[in-house]
Amino acid sequence: MPFLIDGLQYANWSEKIFRQMRAGGVDAVHVTISYHENFRETVLNMEQWNRWFEQFPDLIFHGKWGSDVDKARETGRTAIFFGFQNPAPIEDDIGLVQILHSLGARFMQLTYNNQSLLATGCYESEDAGITRMGKQVIKEMNRVGMVIDMSHSADRSTIDAADISERPIVISHANPHDWQPALRNKRESVIRAVTGNGGMLGFSMYPHHLKDKGDCSLQMFCEMIARTAEKYGAAHLGLGSDLCQDQPDSVVEWMRVGRWSKEIDYGEGSKDNAGFPPMPEWFNDNRDFGNIRDGLRATGLNATEVDGIMGDNWHRFFTENFGPQ
Repeated sequence: MPFLIDGLQYANWSEKIFRQMRAGGVDAVHVTISYHENFRETVLNMEQWNRWFEQFPDLIFHGKWGSDVDKARETGRTAIFFGFQNPAPIEDDIGLVQILHSLGARFMQLTYNNQSLLATGCYESEDAGITRMGKQVIKEMNRVGMVIDMSHSADRSTIDAADISERPIVISHANPHDWQPALRNKRESVIRAVTGNGGMLGFSMYPHHLKDKGDCSLQMFCEMIARTAEKYGAAHLGLGSDLCQDQPDSVVEWMRVGRWSKEIDYGEGSKDNAGFPPMPEWFNDNRDFGNIRDGLRATGLNATEVDGIMGDNWHRFFTENFGPQ
């Protein structure tokens, strides 16, 4: 039976959502546990997850290896894999990469929209590519088995990371720029660099990344995935919903502004549309993944391709890339 894996969520976690994961048959989710948090603050977020693992052991557990996806299926639970949308948790200390991996972190973005110590974010006007520290951190992430995520990074930085890294990298949550020209969506040269080096692209259901935003139809979304599969190969594709379920609008402000600006940054929104945008009617929570599976089947993708995109490709990627080099 094929797996169901979501490559990125940042929900306002609760028993309700954990039960919806189980109702939807979700075997594993890559969960953001840090945006702008430093090392100590990230550890506090890990502590909170440990409480949830203790409170709801019949629903969720901390996933660390690809084999934990199999364990989740066997025990009827959802494996939670930790990731960061910013390198803030390592601060300026490369030694924290190994420490955080030992604590269960499995993904780290090298940037979140802005220039970081490691690379350039997609909102900067100039992209200098991977920095000196970035090259060293990539090497260390490769060594310990922490996956490089370039979802919020600029073009040259992403292509550089794909080429420099000795292990495949990911864009965990984005869509093709030629389908919907959002700053966060990825141009052909970027997707080709990532997938050509064995990496993964996770398709996002976040409305700002969709054609017609919240009015995007399921057919439009799934046809886009099918066309992307024709270009780059279905084996390199998965889902990365970017689901921010039940989050208050104050959280989207934290995501965009953090501590770096006194001014409000509206990101892909605007002053008149500053909060979370409404989700498309075919994907509101973890119980709706079946809609996407049905939509992909309707495009003419074969069963193996559909199963791969729904989770089997992420399962393979996790198995090959979460351990030491």
